[in-house]
Amino acid sequence: MTTGPVYDPGGDWTLPGPDGVRVPGSYGGGDGGGGFEYDEETLRELVREWRDLAAEFRADIAQAEKLGRVQGPGIEYASSGNAELVRASGSALTKTLRQRADYCDAMADRFVTALGKYAEAEETHAGQIADTTKGIL
Repeated sequence: MTTGPVYDPGGDWTLPGPDGVRVPGSYGGGDGGGGFEYDEETLRELVREWRDLAAEFRADIAQAEKLGRVQGPGIEYASSGNAELVRASGSALTKTLRQRADYCDAMADRFVTALGKYAEAEETHAGQIADTTKGIL
């Protein structure tokens, strides 16, 4: 007996939105809500982890750039041809690592934006609570 949702290959699945990021609400709570919800501490940790991952990719870029400058060990055709292919590979790797680092920064920025909205909502709710209790005491 199957429990939970069953994969339907003919189903109408929500495709990722811009930059390959899923459209809000296409995952998470099935009640039509906005998706996952995080507390402030989790949001801060996610920002830190995405920034750390971006830094790791950028550190790897320096190594990949070395491949882009490699020279053949000899002056014969095979050496120069091999070096040319290694340089092309290093260039492609550098480009890919930059894209990955930029993606990680973009994700961190999204969580920073969410933190701002979180703080704004907290401030709004605190103000509303203060307003409702003014006449009680």
